Amino acid sequence: MKIPINDILAVPTELAYAEPVEELNATLRVGPDRDYEFTAALDVRVTFYRSEMDLFFDGDFHGVATATCARCLSAFQIEVRNGFSVVLTPETPLGGEIELTASDMTESFYSGKEVDLTRLVYEQVLLALPTRALCDEECRGLCPQCGVDRNTEQCACAVEAGDLRLAVLRTLKIDRGV
Repeated sequence: MKIPINDILAVPTELAYAEPVEELNATLRVGPDRDYEFTAALDVRVTFYRSEMDLFFDGDFHGVATATCARCLSAFQIEVRNGFSVVLTPETPLGGEIELTASDMTESFYSGKEVDLTRLVYEQVLLALPTRALCDEECRGLCPQCGVDRNTEQCACAVEAGDLRLAVLRTLKIDRGV
């Protein structure tokens, strides 16, 4: 959703809409990890206003994604919900090279005649997703030898004792007394 900058007034404006997820899903499919896919549009509520040339966006989103567990590879539903607050400052065209300060790295900029709210929401969704999708914190995962899902059945694989060349080190007795 694009909002013309001239429509952003000093008086806060509220907006609620359904954000399509096709482009977001395409972004999530890029790269080796394809852990998430949204099944329906995101519910977005946002309030926006301006102060001088700065644009303020406060809101929240809610959506449901199908995720793949990083341990057992099973599919599960995950609810993604988060609030956000973004301030956009006008981009100033400067010629030549400039040195950025630490505060410049935390600012977001806009240029042109409209603000693409879709990009802002997608960025916030990506930040809200867990870095590692887990169906359950106690997920036992797959057996590395036979591939059985250890959450649903027991495998008969022997547990490795470690590198046999280092077995002698396990027999050492260390005095931990002070």
